[in-house]
Amino acid sequence: MPASSDGPASPRFSCLSFDGALDIQDLMEQGLSRKLAKALPHAPSGACVCWGIPFDVRTALLVKDHPVEITPEPFQAPWIIFMHTSDVVHGKQNDSGFFSPMRGQGELGEHAADYVFIFEDGSSERVHIKQRHQVGMCCAPQPEACFEAVSHVKPRPMPGAMRDTVPNFLWGQFQNRITSSSLNLRWINWLWAWKNPQPHKKVVGLRFEPVAGNLIVFAISCGDVADHPLRWLRRRKLYLKLPEGELFDDSPHGNGSWKQVQIDLGQVISMEPCMAYPNADWETTGNLQLPEMKTDMVLVEYSAHPEACLHYPDSRMTPLQHLESVAATDPIQIIPPAVKPVDLRVVDKASGRSVPVRLHVHGEHSEYLAPVDRQRCANPSWFQDYCADYLHRRFRGFANPSPHLHHCSYIPGETRMLLPLGRIYIEVSKGFEVRPVRVIRTVGSDTREIVVELEKVLPWREKGWVTADTHVHFLSPSTAMLEGAAEGVNVVNLLASQWGEMMTSVGDFDGHSTFGSREAGGDGEHLVRVGTENRQRVLGHISLLGYEGGIITPLCSGGPDESALGDGVDVLLTQWAMQCRQQGGLTILPHFPYPRCENAAAIVSGNIDGIEMTSWGDLYSGISPYSLSDWYRYLNCGYLVAAVGGTDKMGADMAVGTVRTYAFIPQEEEFTYDAWKQAVRGAHTFVTYGPLMEFSVEGRPPGSWINMTASGGTVDVHWQVASVTVPMSRVELVSNGEILESRAVEPWEDSGAWSVTIDRSAWLALLVRGSRDGQPEMIAAHSSPVMVQIEGSRFMAAADAVTILEQIEGALAYIDTIGTRSDKEAFKSMRLVLTSAHRRLHNRLHQLGYYHEHSPLDDHGEHH
Repeated sequence: MPASSDGPASPRFSCLSFDGALDIQDLMEQGLSRKLAKALPHAPSGACVCWGIPFDVRTALLVKDHPVEITPEPFQAPWIIFMHTSDVVHGKQNDSGFFSPMRGQGELGEHAADYVFIFEDGSSERVHIKQRHQVGMCCAPQPEACFEAVSHVKPRPMPGAMRDTVPNFLWGQFQNRITSSSLNLRWINWLWAWKNPQPHKKVVGLRFEPVAGNLIVFAISCGDVADHPLRWLRRRKLYLKLPEGELFDDSPHGNGSWKQVQIDLGQVISMEPCMAYPNADWETTGNLQLPEMKTDMVLVEYSAHPEACLHYPDSRMTPLQHLESVAATDPIQIIPPAVKPVDLRVVDKASGRSVPVRLHVHGEHSEYLAPVDRQRCANPSWFQDYCADYLHRRFRGFANPSPHLHHCSYIPGETRMLLPLGRIYIEVSKGFEVRPVRVIRTVGSDTREIVVELEKVLPWREKGWVTADTHVHFLSPSTAMLEGAAEGVNVVNLLASQWGEMMTSVGDFDGHSTFGSREAGGDGEHLVRVGTENRQRVLGHISLLGYEGGIITPLCSGGPDESALGDGVDVLLTQWAMQCRQQGGLTILPHFPYPRCENAAAIVSGNIDGIEMTSWGDLYSGISPYSLSDWYRYLNCGYLVAAVGGTDKMGADMAVGTVRTYAFIPQEEEFTYDAWKQAVRGAHTFVTYGPLMEFSVEGRPPGSWINMTASGGTVDVHWQVASVTVPMSRVELVSNGEILESRAVEPWEDSGAWSVTIDRSAWLALLVRGSRDGQPEMIAAHSSPVMVQIEGSRFMAAADAVTILEQIEGALAYIDTIGTRSDKEAFKSMRLVLTSAHRRLHNRLHQLGYYHEHSPLDDHGEHH
């Protein structure tokens, strides 16, 4: 039989020795229930520590048919704690199968026994022991817990699935990071603490008198504390300075305790490296700046008895009561508790109305303070975003995520918080047109409400520009609506998909609903539409947005990693795109150009509306030059495909709209989801990480075609840029993939114009550079192009066209060779689609007089 130890023992308690007369194994032969006998091998024995109280389980005392008395060494104690349990009793069913009278599986309130405490002067105290009060069954189900006793294993934290690999059926359970004291226990001993009304007298004997049922007393301890030894205070936090040279170790023991610090009469809830915010300069520092991570300091959250002690690996102890009065230089500092209820409201300065926002609050010790209905310990891992949270961190790749976090929550404009008395530090933001703020407020005993004002300073929405994230996963539509509104995103495209054997968000797709629209009862300003991301690992991915009717399947094809093992390659991106367009949808190539294969055929065949710049949750790297370079290839060949922005959000470490699409809808036209789709189809867009722009060529916006005579001429380019989040450094005019003009700009607002001579067909687009928090300069915004067509000069870059042809040939080679075939008709159809796209571009090359090396696919007699 195993010993049970859930942490160190408190020095305020000691074991009471007595002879229980029965070895634990002998209980098998005492006429007890079959269920008890089956569970008995799991009963703890030996030197145990339960809830920080030591117990010596050597023998068992059975309280069954007659009174039993023990005579321990005389002792004095304010508290006497029993480790005991009762046999299993099943309620009786009547002829109809019902239980009457119904007392539950724990025989609620049944008088099981009397415990009599005998003092040295001959006086005594008698206590009635009732079922589900002072004692419970050894195999009690969790809903039938005791009211005055606890199970012998105290609640403990679990590391969570982001650190440990857990069985699939336990994955959800591990997300709560805490396990109940009786969850999954095969045997439960109940701990009951009796407060001695005569602690000044010595106890010389204990008598156990059975009344109903069978009780087993395994061990007794006694101790001297002022408050109930099994009742902990509300959770608190403290700072622990590690010894010089010691590194933080977040791996717990098997009993749920941490190696570097443990608590006896309580439990460490979590340990994490300390984050230090610039509190002295808080109101002048920028939005979303990460705190400094203190490698030598640990933030410990705990719940404990007032007289609990911290225990260290070198056997040192520190009473928690002592920490309340120590100097600030002590290696351990208690953080004031956050217990003051306060309503926090964020309002628009102009209207006074509450508005959805992204919110961060911390206390004077940089401890994060969450709204009462938001997670204190959010999970930034993939597919583990169950709450409206954002955990900003620097992107280090998917295999090695950074633990350096800035924790935020999304609120609908008002929230209730539990705050510490003293100063709190608040950060509030709402998209790219509202100036983010950092403010300091003082919470006093009479504080009931805190109001923070936001001011909109960039009127791009009023000019007709609407924002969108083309690529969001896993959120519910209502959470996507909240996060979109808080981030200033007008359109959130929530994409259902398949991940091997897992389907996500498919139940939210109905083929017609636009959540938040006036038709759906919303205000029409913030919309969520469920589409699909249809995916193949080799051929590529495509986002199908806003289509009507039935869901376009298969959601994924071609086998792992996207679809299930054994699935065939039975559909192309181009075919998905054609079906989406037939159903009125918008076709986007996500995280362009990855995977870089069949997207070439889809663009050449004219079935793609937009290519997507993707953030991957990274605020600092900006728009990828690699992505732009691949897009430029198609523009150079005359394929005008809009630039859009989408996050590919799949966890709380990505914010909706980190990179986003701005699309122009004329002010006289009502903003609807269909109007937004039409604006994207027309390429009236720009993509941004923060800077906003207006860009025109000859007064024409992005997406326009301008026709000029064969002699060409001069065009006037005008631009205006502004930002409230990312300081800008430079604006550049890109033409046919090369920088034509470049100018340094003011960091927050600037404008200018160029006159550009055009002597051959060219596309023109605006590029904005900038940087956040002193990081390297990035491409922070990019417009869709204006196409200037010169008579007699065609858009065609031969080298780019050849590589596009080679890409289509690669798709053909894949389905011809290693791609798992579905059926002959599907294979023939796919091959015909790819061959048609290849010939279309190949024939254009020849019509324009560009001869090139040929593969066997496009070789013909004219080349010999």
